[in-house]
Order: sequence, then C-alpha cells, then structure tokens
Amino acid sequence: MTTSARTGRGILLVVSSPSGAGKTTLCRRLMKEFPRLTFSVSYTTRPKRPREVDGEDYHFVDAARFDAMVERGQLAEWAIVHDNRYGTARSTIDAAIDEGRDVIFDIDWQGGMQLSSKYPDDTVMVFVLPPSMQELARRLRDRGTDAPEMVERRLAKAAEELTHHGEYDYLITNDDLDVAYRELRAVYLAAHCQARRRSSRAIALIDEARRQNP
Repeated sequence: MTTSARTGRGILLVVSSPSGAGKTTLCRRLMKEFPRLTFSVSYTTRPKRPREVDGEDYHFVDAARFDAMVERGQLAEWAIVHDNRYGTARSTIDAAIDEGRDVIFDIDWQGGMQLSSKYPDDTVMVFVLPPSMQELARRLRDRGTDAPEMVERRLAKAAEELTHHGEYDYLITNDDLDVAYRELRAVYLAAHCQARRRSSRAIALIDEARRQNP
C-alpha cells in the first residue's frame, strides 16, 4: 500500500481464532503482501517451541517479569491462555498509532476485547472460524506440536472461544485458505476507507471548493 493511500492514525487489526483455525497463516500471508503491516510481538511466559525466534515470534519472559509489567501498567492487553500469560506492550501500540503504522495482532478474544475497549477508533476485529470441529481436531493433531491431552484441552477451549464471535466486526471461515485470505485482505483494505479515516480529505476538498467559489 502506498503512503498516499494511508492517512492519519494506524489501524490495529486483531485476528483471533481457536488454536488450529489458521489465523497465524493468514496473518503472515497478509504481512507478506503488505510489508508496511507490522506484526505485534507479544510477551509470553509459555516455553519456546522449536523454530520459534525470541523477539520475532514472541518475547519469551518468565512469570516474574510478566507480572511486573502488568503491575507497572506497561501492557495494553494481557490474558491467561492454557495456563500461560500473553500480553502486548502499551508503548509499542501507542507509537505505531501515532506514527500512522498499521499493526496486526494474532491474539485471543480476551486480548482483542481489551484492545477494542482501549482503542475503539483504531481497532478492527476479525474472528477466524474453522469449517468444523472435526476439521479443527484434525489440524491440531496433524501439526504435531502438542501432546494428545493438550489437543483435547485446546478443543474444549475452542468451544468456549467460539461463543465470543459476536463481539467481532468480521467473521471469516477458513475452509479454503485462498478464499479466507481474500476476505481478510478485503477487510484490511476496507478499514482504510472508513469515513472517520478519510474525513480529513473530504474537509480539505470542501475548503478548496470554498476558496475557488467564495
């Protein structure tokens, strides 16, 4: 996206879903097409998985440091998911918005609701649905990153997470990845056309018209 197509404050694009529904794949694909879209690197207390890079996938910290950040008010949002803490630094978000940079968040519904509450004019909420619970279970088992008991916990958690779909602006079903991506892409582009983001241009045109036709 060109600089001329962007105006004012940055957009906070929140993408949530149950584990295994494909939100991370969709987020990475969107960032690849739109390099100016920055990925929000969350802080977490969970163990680092193979191939994950500290500072790129997550900031991996211990519970003591995470709790200290919460107490100091340094996190714009945080939540406990599967016994691990996740959160986003407030300073990172504030700087991005003020500089007109868009940020994409791969976070759960709890974090999404907190961001939407604190930054209501800047947040766009997208929830990714799996095509079926059976397919979600297959994806979780096939990716091979969790023990069987953790897969069952994730499936149980998914049922609860899905009840929050109505709190989001957009719902995308990830049955066909290409179709789901086109829908996410459309949401992102449409967010830049919201009236509250383009009103300054309209006002400038009104002023220009008045100068030309006093």
